[in-house]
Amino acid sequence: MILEGSQEKRHSFTHENVEIRTRRSSALDKEALGLFNTRAFTFLVLWYFFSACTLFLNKYILATLKSDPTLLGAMQMVMTTVFGFIQMYLPLGMYTPVSREGKPPNFWRNMMLVGTMRFSTVVLGLVALKFVAVSFTETVKSSAPLFTVFISNILIGEYTGLYTFLSLIPIMLGLGLCSAYELSFNIQGFLAAIAANLTECLQNVYSKLLISGEKYRYTPAELQFYTSIASIVVQIPACFFMMDLEKVHRTLDITLLSSLLLNGVFFHFQSITAYVLMGYISPVTHSVANTVKRAFLIWLSVILFGNPVTFLSGLGTIIVTFGVLLYTKAKEHDQNLLALKEKYKKEIGDTEILVRQV
Repeated sequence: MILEGSQEKRHSFTHENVEIRTRRSSALDKEALGLFNTRAFTFLVLWYFFSACTLFLNKYILATLKSDPTLLGAMQMVMTTVFGFIQMYLPLGMYTPVSREGKPPNFWRNMMLVGTMRFSTVVLGLVALKFVAVSFTETVKSSAPLFTVFISNILIGEYTGLYTFLSLIPIMLGLGLCSAYELSFNIQGFLAAIAANLTECLQNVYSKLLISGEKYRYTPAELQFYTSIASIVVQIPACFFMMDLEKVHRTLDITLLSSLLLNGVFFHFQSITAYVLMGYISPVTHSVANTVKRAFLIWLSVILFGNPVTFLSGLGTIIVTFGVLLYTKAKEHDQNLLALKEKYKKEIGDTEILVRQV
């Protein structure tokens, strides 16, 4: 009986290891394809679309309707909590549900961490948007790939080769030039944009760690729903200290309320498409895609609002495009170099074993 139980336990352990290895191999295969994967590219387009809707509605609510940034951030979290709960039972083809017994270890700690980072990113971004132009905020955030390289190396040990690292420079420089024509410096807006940049990079890398876990893998809807709940818990005392209740009471009408609700829907789909995309690409590639998205949004604002186009903004767009192509080639080159190094180490190791045996 003891022997049978031991064999059964060993079989279960082996089966679990095989399942983990299969999942890891599948994740690596998806990351190797990156944005060349049809689903990944589809979610990239959806992410860009919903980000544009959210950003311009944010600006309309804050600048035209004169709403409080904390109220807008709170409404976004409430709406994404509601829709996140629905999407846990109706995936809508965005992800494959994961069946598990109970919650993974440190579940609520992880959710509180990501939730706090999500809330901080949203509120800091909205504060920055209140004090400075969209383009200035995006220019400050152009340093995101650099932050992500260091954070992903520390948290998940992701290797970034020299050529990949160097290819990030034209991408960041290009985005800075894209928005150079509309810079409007303000110390409060600048500090808020820097802080939002850092918390967003931390949030993205940590979320990638949870989504790509080997033993316990979170689904995009779980991250969306539970981190939104955690964010709301953090929001309650924050709203008490930060929200101007008199201003909220004075400005809240049917137009503002409907705009807040619609903005919350857009924000939910922006967030969940970003989480789904994380499952297909590395944090650094995600950060690069985010930088390209910012350049796209700047140009979209030029087209929609008729802002003047300067030589620098046109040059910046060309440099960003060139930088992205360079990044793709550099990443492929660095991955090939890494594979050759690993192969060489293995061959050296095998040779040493043979020498010892002789």
